Amino acid sequence: MSRRTLVVGLAMATTITGLTVPGAAAEQATVKFPSSNFPLGARSAPTKTMTSVTSGIDLYDVKAGSSTDGYTVTVLLPNGRDAGTREAAETTLAAVEAAGEVAGIQRLERPQVADAPAQELFMVRVGLWSFKQRAKADKAAAKLKKAGLKVKVDYLGDDGLKTTGPWHVKVLTVDARTFRGSYAASLGTSVAKRETVSSMAKRGGAVAAVNGGFFNIHTAKQLRGEPVGASVVAGRLLSEAVPGRSAIVLRGRTARITELTTTITAVSQDGAKHPIAGVNRAAAADELVLYTEEYGAKTPAVDGTDVVIDANGRVEAVRTPGAAVPKGKRVLHGGGEAAMWLNEHLWEGWTVKVDTKVRDLRKNRNLQLTPDLHVVSGGVGLVRNGRTAITARRDGHDSVNMILRRHPRTLVGTTRNGSLIVATIDGRKPGITVGANFVEAAQFMRWLGATQAINLDGGGSTAMVVKGKVVNQPSDGGERAVGDALLVLPR
Repeated sequence: MSRRTLVVGLAMATTITGLTVPGAAAEQATVKFPSSNFPLGARSAPTKTMTSVTSGIDLYDVKAGSSTDGYTVTVLLPNGRDAGTREAAETTLAAVEAAGEVAGIQRLERPQVADAPAQELFMVRVGLWSFKQRAKADKAAAKLKKAGLKVKVDYLGDDGLKTTGPWHVKVLTVDARTFRGSYAASLGTSVAKRETVSSMAKRGGAVAAVNGGFFNIHTAKQLRGEPVGASVVAGRLLSEAVPGRSAIVLRGRTARITELTTTITAVSQDGAKHPIAGVNRAAAADELVLYTEEYGAKTPAVDGTDVVIDANGRVEAVRTPGAAVPKGKRVLHGGGEAAMWLNEHLWEGWTVKVDTKVRDLRKNRNLQLTPDLHVVSGGVGLVRNGRTAITARRDGHDSVNMILRRHPRTLVGTTRNGSLIVATIDGRKPGITVGANFVEAAQFMRWLGATQAINLDGGGSTAMVVKGKVVNQPSDGGERAVGDALLVLPR
C-alpha cells in the first residue's frame, strides 16, 4: 500500500440529509415499539425486553449489532486536532515518515446537516489492529510518542463511519392516551451546583428521569451546574435561553419541542428600562444579571452594585456585591454601565418590575409562566415534522466531534399524538456499545416514531433512572453530576 493512500479497511462517511427511513414508525398514530429492523448498521432484528413501569409508561431494553471494529493510531495534526486540511495531514505524514514509520492519510467527510454544509477533512493514521490486539496498538502509539509525535489510540467504532455496532439502548415510552402523571424539570438543590439524576428523581418523587441539557463547564468550578440555555422550573425562569436553541416545553402531561428566546427587562418606577442579560450566571463587564434564591451561590464579588428586591418588586437594599441571595428575594447585579443604571434608577424603597418573556418561536407567541410550566433546554435539534433536521451550527455543536463521532446520547422526542419517547444510547464501551452520531441519533428517533426530536447532553452525562435505579450504563462507570433533569412524575 502506498504511504499516501487511505489506511486499508477504514471506510468513509457519507452525506445524509433529509433521510427517509424505510418503514419508519413516524406514521404510527400512537407510541408503539417498531416491528421493523434496527435502523443502524446492518439493520438486523434487535433483541428487546419490555417492562411496564406504570400506567402508560413502558421501558425497553434493546440490543442490536455485533462487534467487528478494531483499533488504529491517530497522529494529531499541528493544530492538536485529529482531523484537518489535506496540507496539515501531509505535513504530519512527513513527520511520521521522518520518524521511520509508515502511515496513511484517511479522507473523511463530516456530513451535511440542516444548517451547515458537508466538510472534507483528513486524518493521519498508523496501523490497523483487531479488537483483541489493543495491546499492539498501544505499543505502536508508545513508539510514536517516543519519537516526539502526539498520538492517540482510536477505537474505530467511535469514528462515526461505517460500523456493525453493537448498540445497547434504553427506551422509555410515555403514552399520551393512558399516562396520568405529569412532567417537570429539576435543577437539583441549586442552579450553581450539579447533582445526579437519581438524586433529583428521588427528591422530585419521579417514577423516571433522564439528564437534561448541557451545563456550563467554562465558568468558575462552583458555578458549573448552570444550564446552557433556557430553564424554567414551576413557572420561574432560572436560566436565560441561547436564542433559538432547541428545548422541550413541559406543561402538565403535555410535552412539545420548539425553539425559544428570552427577553428580560428591568423597569424602574421612574420608567427607566435596562435589559437583563442573564439569569443565575456569571456576569460579564457592564451586564445586568438577575439572581434568584435558587442560584445557590454568592453574587460576583466585583466592583459594582447589588440591588435586593422582594417578591413585590420593592427595593429592600442597595449593597456591595459578593453576598448570597436572601430567601424569597431576588438580586439585580450590575458592574460598570449597569451598576451606574442601578444607582441612578433603583433607590431603596422604590419599585422595579422584572418583565420576563419566554417566546416559543414555532408558535410565535410567549409562554405563560404559570406554576405548571417547565422547560429543559436541548443541545441540538434532530427531527422536525418527521424529517431529519440537524441544527448543529445554530445549537453550538458544529464540529466533527459532535456531528460525526459516536458518543453516548440522551434523546427526547414526541410523536404525532403527543406521546413522549426518551432514549439513552450507551457508548464509549468498545465491543459492548458504540453510541451514535447526530445522523444516527436522528434516524433512531424517527424509527421509534418521533416526529419531533432533540439531543440533550450526552457523553458521561447520559443517565436514565427508573424507579430509583440507573438502568443504562453511564460511560464514566457511574452517574455523573449534571446541571438539570427531565422528570416523569406519577401524578
